Amino acid sequence: MSDNIDVVELFRRRTRSPLRPRSSDLIHAVFPGFRQNAQSSDTLILGETDQWGRDLFIIAQQKPKPENLRTREDLAKLNHGMPTADDHSNILRFIRKAMIRKEEGLPVSIITLIDTYGADISMESARKFQAFFIAQLIKVFLTVPIPTVSAIIGEGGSGGALAIQMTDRRAQFDDALYATAPPESLAAIIFRDAAKVREALQISKPTAAELKGFGVIDKVLPAPPRVTDVAGYAKTLGAYLEKTVRALGRVRVENLIRVRRKRAAAFGVTPREVPDGDGPLKSRWASWFSLTPLRRKSVPSPDIKTFKASDLNLNLMPGDEWGEWDDPANNRPGEFVKCGELSLKGDGRQEGCGAVVRLDDFMDNHYVCPECGRSSIMGALGWIKCLSDEDSFQELNRDLTVHDLLHPALLTAEYAAFIARQGQRSPFRESLVTGEATVYGHKVVLAVCEFYFSGGTLGVVFGEKFYRLVEYAIGKKLPLVSLCCSGGARLHEGAPALMQMVKTVNAVTRLKREGLPFISILGDPSTGGAIASYAALGDVILAEPNALIIFTGPRVMESRGFPVNEEDVRAASLCRASASIYDDLPFYYDIRGIHETAPRSELKRRVCKYVEYYWQSQPLSNRYWQKDK
Repeated sequence: MSDNIDVVELFRRRTRSPLRPRSSDLIHAVFPGFRQNAQSSDTLILGETDQWGRDLFIIAQQKPKPENLRTREDLAKLNHGMPTADDHSNILRFIRKAMIRKEEGLPVSIITLIDTYGADISMESARKFQAFFIAQLIKVFLTVPIPTVSAIIGEGGSGGALAIQMTDRRAQFDDALYATAPPESLAAIIFRDAAKVREALQISKPTAAELKGFGVIDKVLPAPPRVTDVAGYAKTLGAYLEKTVRALGRVRVENLIRVRRKRAAAFGVTPREVPDGDGPLKSRWASWFSLTPLRRKSVPSPDIKTFKASDLNLNLMPGDEWGEWDDPANNRPGEFVKCGELSLKGDGRQEGCGAVVRLDDFMDNHYVCPECGRSSIMGALGWIKCLSDEDSFQELNRDLTVHDLLHPALLTAEYAAFIARQGQRSPFRESLVTGEATVYGHKVVLAVCEFYFSGGTLGVVFGEKFYRLVEYAIGKKLPLVSLCCSGGARLHEGAPALMQMVKTVNAVTRLKREGLPFISILGDPSTGGAIASYAALGDVILAEPNALIIFTGPRVMESRGFPVNEEDVRAASLCRASASIYDDLPFYYDIRGIHETAPRSELKRRVCKYVEYYWQSQPLSNRYWQKDK
């Protein structure tokens, strides 16, 4: 294929061609003895074959073929080619079957073929914890003691592809594309216009050559000249898979897992800073893990609408004085908020009770109306105050930015300007704030999303700071508490941002190997790559009742034609649904949903309950050490 082909033409004429070979075509051409599993679906093919001296377990995503789109019912189906929560559950059970076969002493390999627009974003999958399934699959592919190989044969969309793509060897056809989100969705999010596919593809850097440069894949497969050439695609794919499966079969599984961890730890980090995957670079301990006291003045959200007393036309009771409202001793004299009119964004929503509250009181109450309990999005400073003891938080890696880590091809002038604008909105320099703190006197490490900086999005700095915090927790033997308040992966950074899902999951699995607890708190909102990775893997998962918990945000769902019922994916509803998980444990694998919900004012005590349980289970010497250190 020509290197000079326009990426939009590539996308339209080849990647999205309805005549392009699908997974079923390639499977039957490459694996003549393939036996399909009954748990397969229109979107997912599962099956086995004995070939190349091994028992091969095949997992393949499949887009619809033209003959699948002939009736009105077919055309009305919006999630064709998008793996559902049921599909992801079946993949986990299929891998468990492969593990049983391995334990019987048979040589086993897993092969995945990827061709999907992305994970299903329907409400049905969301109600079944779709994001949690994606996190579980990433964890499984990082830890499964079986050689694994993947190939992107058409389109790799978002977490739907990533769930089964992070294997020991990773290939992609040179006319295939793999991105943080399908270009239509990316355009709808960044440009508020789903038609701006060209601009979205330019940001995504989704081609095989680009992704190999980022370390997302390690092999580019040449596509045949004709997009309809099933035999040509199959010959190239079959030769690659045979050579790779045979080679991986000669490698000790322990070494494969060690390389997976090292690769995951390196995503988004420049080569001179790549950690070893199982511990920090000793020479960087001082710079990585030096604590800095948090000396930032509490400031209101940059999006919050405030009023002066004179603007509110308050009906004063006899004896009241305006001076009581405009006390100059206040940090912000005369500033108020009105419940129901909190946002500067002018989106027309007037929800709330209309109570007038002094701004300082509103902030001290964790951005919750004291009259009706309605909450507003809170930044990292507010969450740190909410969850930790006063003045106990000390920050780690305060000054780490994209300029230190991001691949030069992605650090465009436009993105640099975007980062500068976000820095003006937030007192922090990135979307994750990490450090050490105490909770009612108990030491913990704390990771808090900063929603005021790019919506708390998951990018290369976010992932690296989370990884380093886990290393710090292991070195100090401290529990990890995280607060998720995120809009997903940072689309401006392309696939390296998507790979931070793998990096943070890898960090959590490292923490758990060390026997340290992870308490995950889901704030409003918890969406996208954050909830589909580390935030879904807490030993205990807490949430504020009204937190939006969903993989794909409602605005994007609506733009793609999917109906939305936000109440079903608020934490209180999902917590109730979590109770039924125990009635169907084989379906949900290790997922337990949301364990508890609590208002913001109660979350600190709930966290302390679990932290105290951990410390009380430790030897006495360790308990005293953590408080006095």
